[in-house]
Amino acid sequence: MSTTVKLQVQRYIPEKQPDPFYQEYDVPFNKKWVILDALNYIKDNIDGTLSFRWSCRMGVCGSCGMMINDEPVLTCAKFLEDYMPGPIRIAPLNYFGVIRDLVVNTDGFIDNLRRVKPWLITDEVKPVSEGEYKQTPDQKDEYAQYSMCINCMLCYSACPVVGLEPEFVGPAAIALAQRYNYDSRDEGQKQRHEELLAEGGIYSCTLVGECSVACPKGVDPAEAIQRYKVTGAAEWWESVVMPWKNK
Repeated sequence: MSTTVKLQVQRYIPEKQPDPFYQEYDVPFNKKWVILDALNYIKDNIDGTLSFRWSCRMGVCGSCGMMINDEPVLTCAKFLEDYMPGPIRIAPLNYFGVIRDLVVNTDGFIDNLRRVKPWLITDEVKPVSEGEYKQTPDQKDEYAQYSMCINCMLCYSACPVVGLEPEFVGPAAIALAQRYNYDSRDEGQKQRHEELLAEGGIYSCTLVGECSVACPKGVDPAEAIQRYKVTGAAEWWESVVMPWKNK
């Protein structure tokens, strides 16, 4: 087994060079190291100008997502050993504007989250003195899977529709909308439907399914989208055969 591994890291330094380029670094091979450890080694010992995001190093914050050998992954969850003997090619996530090196602009993603109103919406908020909004375990199970999303954006980089249709709200946003639509305490489904049944909503999805393959938390955004399509179709049919219900 080699004592070192070569990392080919995409660099983008707009004030010096207008186009991205790849820079190679040789780092020590350690069986216990994940990709993020190797990037931190470069930052601390070889090239302090390298820029990338990370926070928790535990697969929870979702901030260290990158393209590793053209696959969107959390760099804190993939070991160097999995890519030996190398080289390992590291690039920023697909379909996001690059700010610097491996750091992408997440403004569009945040805007898409806001579009689906991923919070509890109620017609009336009861006073605290009246007690909790209670749920049964079965009611919680309805949305628990979708609540596991950590906003890592890997599903966006895996989705070809995101690359072709910038207005597409995207898999994570739709899964988070479903998280609240299936919550027994929520009454905001109609507001979300107006957004997600419009252009750039659920019907932009072509069911490639790569979003669910890329998801590190098993959220299965593809399933969330297809369930939403069934709901949307049922509501449309109901509006045709029973139009008085929408008045």
